[in-house]
Amino acid sequence: MSGPAFSLFVLLSLLAPTLISSSSSSSSSTIQDPDLVVQDVQRSMNASRRNLGYLSCGTGNPIDDCWRCDPNWEKNRQRLADCAIGFGKQALGGKNGGIYVVTDSGDDNPVTPRPGTLRYGVIQDEPLWIIFARDMVIQLKEELIMNSFKTLDGRGASVHIAGGPCITIQYVTNIIIHGLHVHDCKQGGNANVRDSPHHYGWRTLSDGDGVSIFGGSHVWVDHCSLSNCRDGLIDAIHGSTAITISNNYMTHHDKVMLLGHSDSYTQDKNMQVTIAFNHFGEGLVQRMPRCRHGNFHVVNNDYTHWEMYAIGGSASPTINSQGNRFLAPNDRFNKEVTKHEDAPESEWKNWNWRSEGDLMLNGAFFTPSGAGASSSYAKASSLGARPSSLVGSITVTAGALNCKKGSRC
Repeated sequence: MSGPAFSLFVLLSLLAPTLISSSSSSSSSTIQDPDLVVQDVQRSMNASRRNLGYLSCGTGNPIDDCWRCDPNWEKNRQRLADCAIGFGKQALGGKNGGIYVVTDSGDDNPVTPRPGTLRYGVIQDEPLWIIFARDMVIQLKEELIMNSFKTLDGRGASVHIAGGPCITIQYVTNIIIHGLHVHDCKQGGNANVRDSPHHYGWRTLSDGDGVSIFGGSHVWVDHCSLSNCRDGLIDAIHGSTAITISNNYMTHHDKVMLLGHSDSYTQDKNMQVTIAFNHFGEGLVQRMPRCRHGNFHVVNNDYTHWEMYAIGGSASPTINSQGNRFLAPNDRFNKEVTKHEDAPESEWKNWNWRSEGDLMLNGAFFTPSGAGASSSYAKASSLGARPSSLVGSITVTAGALNCKKGSRC
């Protein structure tokens, strides 16, 4: 038994003592006033919340409902790897690997990092689940170039990667980034940087992204707070695919998310990205995301701020927008959600962009294009959309969580 039927069974069980005691006094009192029944239900639920996780934790967010009800999450950290959805759901991160604890917030030597630093952990060859010993701000000297099969798990600490170059996922696979504050990222490069225990190499000037995915696959970025980077908050280019970007809170940034290297780089046609349950918040301007070649599922996100547009693209991407909430700015010239870039209407009218079940507020409108046949969106469909009316509750805790050991996150 599961779902609504199970919840009803639990509630009836909770109410059973009330109903039984009523029937013992008189046969007519078994039929109660409806308002009293509602009050009894509410009292029983409130009294039992601490004990009945499935009543208090059922948020409707399938990622969070998978792990956040567990008060022992800190002892079961790797369970998170089973909770991904969408195109990046196979991202293992450091699942089944050892726990590596970051104890040193320094980054003195990008070629010979010290044990205990974040850089030392991410370059190792074996799978690692990387956690943080305490709150810390990590100002990197150069890009953090990750090796495959790594999880960055910020739960239980307030971890900021800020003020320097940030995270680079280049030609590696199976990466999970969870629970970090990533902001004020700068350019790095013109320097040697280590990317494995056996290799370091010369890096040219980087863009200054928060998270740069370059030829990466099976990548999941979840519950991070991102803002104010030099280039993109999260960019995925050069044949990257199998990516989920979920539950993040993005603020105070111009070009938020670029998905695709260039209009001429056709290797990106196989790109598949899921963008789900994110809150696109204050101070954002455009590119939420901006897509090129490939297939993009934009589902159950909350768009509360944009200045120019929310979703844009060029080079004929397939964009499947489902169950999102779009709140347009007050500027009457920028209420359109979409922007078809770098092409005349005679060309973009054939691009497959659709809005299905989206909630449009304050004059927001989406300009669809393409044939509209559902078969066109098969490669841009990665999970079932919830109704847009639920977006507020699904995304209410987007961003890095304040998780305390020994209690639900």
